[in-house]
Amino acid sequence: MAQQYRPPRWLRSGHLQSVWPSLFRKVKVAEPVSERLETADNDELHLDWYRQGSDRLAIVSHGLEGHSRRPYVLGLARALLADGWDVLAWNFRSCGGVMNRQPRFYHSGATEDLRQVINHGLAQGYQTVFLSGFSMGGNLTLLYLGEQGERVDSRICGAVAYSVPCDLAGSADMLALPSRKIYMQRFLKDLRVKMSEKAQTFPDLIDVSDFDSIQSFHEFDDLYTAPLHGYKDAADYWARCSALGRLKDVRVPALMVNAADDPFLSAKCFPESPSVLGAHVRLDSPKWGGHVGFVEHGRDGYYWSERRALAFLQSVT
Repeated sequence: MAQQYRPPRWLRSGHLQSVWPSLFRKVKVAEPVSERLETADNDELHLDWYRQGSDRLAIVSHGLEGHSRRPYVLGLARALLADGWDVLAWNFRSCGGVMNRQPRFYHSGATEDLRQVINHGLAQGYQTVFLSGFSMGGNLTLLYLGEQGERVDSRICGAVAYSVPCDLAGSADMLALPSRKIYMQRFLKDLRVKMSEKAQTFPDLIDVSDFDSIQSFHEFDDLYTAPLHGYKDAADYWARCSALGRLKDVRVPALMVNAADDPFLSAKCFPESPSVLGAHVRLDSPKWGGHVGFVEHGRDGYYWSERRALAFLQSVT
């Protein structure tokens, strides 16, 4: 049984937990070896490899508007490396400082990209593969495993996903609340830069003239995400790409860690029914932790989320 998360009293705030690590956490790891992976549709994915000769590989997926060198990715990578794993942290299309070539970018259901990264990792000869994802990357990880179902590669030993918006429609509603405006504005600020660059390259497909009127993911996904990725509208995209309905199809041990005070998550992101979770997915819902927080101030620099991942791995490998 993993130790429950009990942060210092001053960190028992979902909002503070959500912003503290991005502002103040520094994680030192060795410089990775970067690789560009070509996709079948003439695009590219950028990978960061941390190799130390292990036969076990952990593949880490970041969150919305994140990248492979965010502190939460590096923190988990450091802990996994110390535990004897090789680590592959990858960037979604358009993330990591390099704009991708196609009009499309990334989205919560782009499991074809995660599948290619996993297959590329498996092709290196690893005997055991572990998957982990944060926020949108957590939804992507669990959705991939649900889609694979019984066909999942036997070398995949399990997965841990943190702060998972597995109910995309509900999470969009949460972020549309006035009390979440600071988060929504930050996301839109970053996305505006990307969409403006894409509009210059693909002016016949992408128009940003009304971007400043966008206030929520309802509007952003209707205008950009859905049409660029083959969905009818935002509602169709959310319905087809939410991991919630596919959890029961997962066939490897999987842990979903969603803090009860996460300001991004709707009530449906905390499923308890075995008919929803299935036989292989477990939900941990600590009282505190915020969105991709779980801050600790231990001498080793680990956060609770990293200790939880190592404890989970001990139980499945």
